[in-house]
Amino acid sequence: MDPLTLAILGGSFVVILLAAELFTNGIEWFGRKLHLSEGAVGSVLAATGTALPETLIPIVAIGFGGAGVRTDEIGVGAILGAPFMLSTLALGVTAVAVLGRARRRPARGDQLSLRARVVGADLRYFFIAYSIAVASALIPSDWQPLRWVASASLVVVYVAYVRSHLGGAPADMDVELAPLRLRRLDPAGRDSDADPRMRIVAVQVAVALLGIVGGAVAFVGAVEELSHDLGVAPAILALIIAPIATELPEKFNSIIWIGHGKDTLAIGNITGAMVFQSCLPVIVAILFAPQSWLLSGATLPTFASAAVAFLSTAVIFWPMWRGGVLTGRRMLVGGVFYVGYTVFILSQLGSA
Repeated sequence: MDPLTLAILGGSFVVILLAAELFTNGIEWFGRKLHLSEGAVGSVLAATGTALPETLIPIVAIGFGGAGVRTDEIGVGAILGAPFMLSTLALGVTAVAVLGRARRRPARGDQLSLRARVVGADLRYFFIAYSIAVASALIPSDWQPLRWVASASLVVVYVAYVRSHLGGAPADMDVELAPLRLRRLDPAGRDSDADPRMRIVAVQVAVALLGIVGGAVAFVGAVEELSHDLGVAPAILALIIAPIATELPEKFNSIIWIGHGKDTLAIGNITGAMVFQSCLPVIVAILFAPQSWLLSGATLPTFASAAVAFLSTAVIFWPMWRGGVLTGRRMLVGGVFYVGYTVFILSQLGSA
């Protein structure tokens, strides 16, 4: 195993994480300045912002990784890994925060106080979109017109989802927002209490995007080299590594929101990212990596993560659908599903 490859992989993680933090901070300020509703901020802006690093990895891998199948597989692994990680580990980690809050506030218990309608809408769109996404993997790679239809359907679903969240009362973001990271670039906004101007917010978002893209390019190259050295399928390696490096750290926003009692924002940050990741990134694989976005015996272990994502989501949120109740203990089930699938993947590698 080449130490330089590991160093590049670790360095790309750091770059992506720092850039993602800049982007998330900037996109939240956009939400405040545009006076968006709580659903729009939590499920659309924050979720999309925190999902962007994970999204750019498959775009870079498939669109700019060369003609090799291995880079396409890295992209597919990253695409499938995001909904899997969000519906399992991210919810499980957030559950720990909920249970910790319950110990400090025993009268309230571990029941979340959230707008079930907002979260329920996210979940309905997720099941619709991800069903279309997984079904598209059954389409033969040379049936390109049908793949275009599936891609167009995902665009329609996501547009409808975003429209469903527009409107409503503006979210109270005063507690959650940290000062703009690059506020010192604005002579009028260097005070941490000052409201930054939109131009500085835009500069921060642009800088963050450049950092994410650069980190993603380095990440794809390192994963391709590491998978070759270890003899592991690139899709499997990307499925496990990419979401933890790019999605999970940003979901700690949900933990912060749980601590401030903003349960709808916290859960919407996760479920909204699930909708985004099951729609737009999938289109890249459907259209531009048809040989890899194809369900077969070789790709079955990778696509099994989608079944786990569906099952984990259904089990966790079933009580909320039935009675509007979601508890921290129920969300811990996501961690169990994550460990179970990881053990399954490790057993597959051991028998390879």
